[in-house]
Amino acid sequence: MASAILHSPFLSLSYSRNPLKQRCPLTSKVQSLTQQKPLPLHFRKRTSAAICCSLQDQQQEEKTSPPPSSVAVAPEEEETSSHHELKSSELDKARKEQQQEVDWKEDEEFKKFMGNPSIEAAMELEKKRIYRKIKEMERETDGGNPVQRLWNNLVRNRLEDEKERLEKAKETFKALDLNKLKSCFGFDTFFAVDVRRFGDGVIFIGNLRKPIEEVLPKLEKKLSEAAGREVEIWLMEETNDDITKQVCMVQPKAEIDLQLEATKLSTPLGYAGAVALGVATFGTIALMSGFFLKPGASFDDYISDVVPLFGGFLSILGVSEIATRLTADHYGVKLSPSFLVPSNWTGCLGVMNNYESLLPNKKALFDIPVARTASAYLTSLILAVSAFIADGSFNGGDNALFIRPQFFYNNPLLSFVQLVIGPYADELGNVLPNAVEGVGVPVDPLAFAGLLGMVVTSLNLLPIGRLEGGRIAQALFGRSTAALLSFGTSLLLAVGALSGSVLCLAWGLFATVFRGGEEIPAKDEITPLGNDRYAWGIILAITCFLTLFPNGGGTFSSFLDPPFFRGGL
Repeated sequence: MASAILHSPFLSLSYSRNPLKQRCPLTSKVQSLTQQKPLPLHFRKRTSAAICCSLQDQQQEEKTSPPPSSVAVAPEEEETSSHHELKSSELDKARKEQQQEVDWKEDEEFKKFMGNPSIEAAMELEKKRIYRKIKEMERETDGGNPVQRLWNNLVRNRLEDEKERLEKAKETFKALDLNKLKSCFGFDTFFAVDVRRFGDGVIFIGNLRKPIEEVLPKLEKKLSEAAGREVEIWLMEETNDDITKQVCMVQPKAEIDLQLEATKLSTPLGYAGAVALGVATFGTIALMSGFFLKPGASFDDYISDVVPLFGGFLSILGVSEIATRLTADHYGVKLSPSFLVPSNWTGCLGVMNNYESLLPNKKALFDIPVARTASAYLTSLILAVSAFIADGSFNGGDNALFIRPQFFYNNPLLSFVQLVIGPYADELGNVLPNAVEGVGVPVDPLAFAGLLGMVVTSLNLLPIGRLEGGRIAQALFGRSTAALLSFGTSLLLAVGALSGSVLCLAWGLFATVFRGGEEIPAKDEITPLGNDRYAWGIILAITCFLTLFPNGGGTFSSFLDPPFFRGGL
């Protein structure tokens, strides 16, 4: 299970992958760390054998070569001969290096080794590659036209600068000393029975000997002192051949901080983007609201009808945001700015934010998204019930909005709203009592805000990637099961999109492209969540299912057929 748990978009921790591969904050050269890696043992043996053979050949040639001639050689001939020999040796060396790279790419054992490189070793090889490139530039500069020489000089200067940056970065990316860390494990913390190198860090396999809340800070302190710098540790489980083992992974804290800094959205540009999306979302809410006004409505009608809907949306977003921030602060988790998702269909499709610090445990991974979705559900329900109590029904009154049939056309994701407020016409095309012919079904603005709030919250509860539902599924079932749920839900949205639902298509693409992948692994992935959190998960899943599940009793009997309405709407 750990091999699946450790893999994420932020920190690819599966044992066959580089943890900094996806978001390395260095130059583009260092980002492609898998292009060249340190020689594995069998290559070093092969190289040593080749050196031995070459020495034997050289000795044999010395034995069989004739004694030096006493005939004097002209100085010009000696200089020309040495120049040709130098050129020939350089060409042979370059050919050998190229052939060695080809051998590495074809060798299966080296491919396996390249999947888990050391950042320090990768940067050292990158420096050698830059040095070789500089030498090539110098050879090309010897001849050619002035423009070519000028270009080569510019490229060489850029390579020199990059080499200097790698020298500075190497001070940060230094592999942890395995021998120093071994002594930190024992019977009082985590008893290690096996160890393996992982990137610049280490993975220890064993078992906990004391409660994890005691072991984690104590072990982290001992490892930091032994390493001579701060480290981050993760405690989790892995399952191989139906055998579950506990794992402690150690990584340099400087590298993790660098990754977090590279993906940080709490920047002036990030806040500007959040403000821009907020303004755009308020605009789409206003436009969407105007679509449901009765024919011939004045500006005063717009204000009296739209302001309650707008206020309802703001209430839902505000309450859920406060609940999320308070819960994250309780666990010491830093959140990015919140980004509203505008929609010309529902006005808003929810709020997105990223985690900008490590999660302490799976409870934090579960509680933070539950705080947002549960508070949004509760606020939406309060708005809808308040409107029902005030008017005696959901149909509003003088300030009612009129929901037109086009709003539900081929949209299974809005079937909940349709089920509550009632259809516009029956299957024979007869306008039903609550509907107004040629206009739509009347609904109270606050009630409509509450109903749409439940639909939007349910959209975010779908178990896809890093949506709130995906985070909850990851905390409850682990990464492998959460990945299967994400794939299956994406297929269902694709089916809805093929049936003609624009909302299914838009939300499916958004969730897959912008919120795909896995969430940051928690530092404690061993402690179970408990039955109460599983119960909360079941309640939220049932609510989401009942809200989004298509029903056939609304404006149209089939989602493949057009709705029944009159008046040429």
